[in-house]
Amino acid sequence: MQWIEVTIKTAPSAIDLVGERLTVLGFDSFIIDDETDFHEFLEENRQYWDYVDEELEKKMQGISQIRLYLEDKPDAPENVSLLRDQLQALRLQYPGTEFGSLELALEHVQDEDWENNWKQYYQPLPIGKKLLVVPEWLHPENPENRVEVLLDPGMIFGTGAHASTQMCMRELEHAIQGGENVLDLGSGSGILSITALLLGAKHATGVDIDPKAEDIARENAAINQLFSNRFTAVTGDVISDQAMMESLKDHYDIVLANIVADVIIPLSPVVPNFLSEGSVFICSGILSTRLHEVTDAIEAAGMQVLSTEQQDDWCRITAVLGEA
Repeated sequence: MQWIEVTIKTAPSAIDLVGERLTVLGFDSFIIDDETDFHEFLEENRQYWDYVDEELEKKMQGISQIRLYLEDKPDAPENVSLLRDQLQALRLQYPGTEFGSLELALEHVQDEDWENNWKQYYQPLPIGKKLLVVPEWLHPENPENRVEVLLDPGMIFGTGAHASTQMCMRELEHAIQGGENVLDLGSGSGILSITALLLGAKHATGVDIDPKAEDIARENAAINQLFSNRFTAVTGDVISDQAMMESLKDHYDIVLANIVADVIIPLSPVVPNFLSEGSVFICSGILSTRLHEVTDAIEAAGMQVLSTEQQDDWCRITAVLGEA
């Protein structure tokens, strides 16, 4: 089936009014691309990252539009004409509002199996000497007998492709000797907890501030046949939530934090509460330009840096509580 992608050029002040009119006309599914919303989202969530793709920022520059799709049928021109008339009528109804051009751009697109075609972009990914991240629907050859970490990448939150995650996974190959108790702060998809367990850890607890991550991590663990007796997923903020911190207090052998510098720095004074003498703290997601800030915070909290690693622009730090 063919579709017509209709792009409505408008202005940030009119996005809501145009969206309401589309809903009244029966278009209950459309996509909003708006630079103002994009930057508001960045500012509201800036603590979760140090880096935003410059190409994405450029792409969003000056954009304020709504996209919707019409079936390419004989009555499509009539529907487009009706839509154009209805949008222009908004100017008369709301004379003081800046609507932009309200120009309609049309493009024919082929129907595709969006549900499954994206899967072709995810292939098995070897990491370190022992690990192989595998999309859960694939059954690849594994002549090196690597430990297969099964994930559903469609569940967002981390697939192992990012340098910061890979560095943590490689470090876990060295840190896991067998029987460890692991705490994963900012667990996302659960990939690091799952990796630790598959390498031989006894139990892992994954904590994330986003409530969606709890179910996602639990489902990814189940794909790997890891259930509640070995993996626990919870939602909370160990920095600001004292009750959460108290509920997690234990002597973990390994604490993981694959987040960003602006979270790791205030997290550092909290981490020793979860460690015993000789326990290891592995953190990543740190831009190389901020490495010294994070190492200073870790050492100020009473931990000693054992090693650092850099891949692309990102760094990983491994520290120990007490003397190295």
